[in-house]
Amino acid sequence: MQPSAVPDLAHTHARPVHWLATATAMAAVVAAAGLLQPGAATATTEAGPKTAPAAAPAPDAAGADYPLQCGGGPSKVVRQAQGDLDGDGDPETVAVVHCEAGSGTPPSGMYVLTRGAKGAARVVATLVEPTQQKSVADLAVRDGAVTATLLGYSSPDVPSCCPDEQEKVKWRWRGGAFVRGGQDDARAL
Repeated sequence: MQPSAVPDLAHTHARPVHWLATATAMAAVVAAAGLLQPGAATATTEAGPKTAPAAAPAPDAAGADYPLQCGGGPSKVVRQAQGDLDGDGDPETVAVVHCEAGSGTPPSGMYVLTRGAKGAARVVATLVEPTQQKSVADLAVRDGAVTATLLGYSSPDVPSCCPDEQEKVKWRWRGGAFVRGGQDDARAL
């Protein structure tokens, strides 16, 4: 047997560490390729590319001024839900807000927010007035309707920690106002 003219190269013998390094490098390349995908395809015409305008995000409930009388104390957003309630393609936010209290269950107000000038959230409708002495649970916005469970008290003798009445309610935007169930006397600001 004739000796090889090329010296024996140790790196030509694959070891498990070499396979592991190769697999790691390939995984990094595949991951990088997944992150660097081209943008969404757009149709082009003679006038140029056409893309659908992006819907504005729902108003931020934390940034709105609510018509609450908290006696100088702070108010707190305790629930919120977003969705397009009036069919204009832009989402609204429904916020449940109450005055912060040390104990008990303070009454809630439920408000519909939309984007005002410069994108700031503004209250456009009141669905539940705090003067109704209700708490709001199970808030949802689905199919253009607001649904919630209102909790209340049957008498002043019921402790404020433990509401004993429950009512499921629903509002829809009709004729320029939010209408509760079959009521025609919805309130709008």
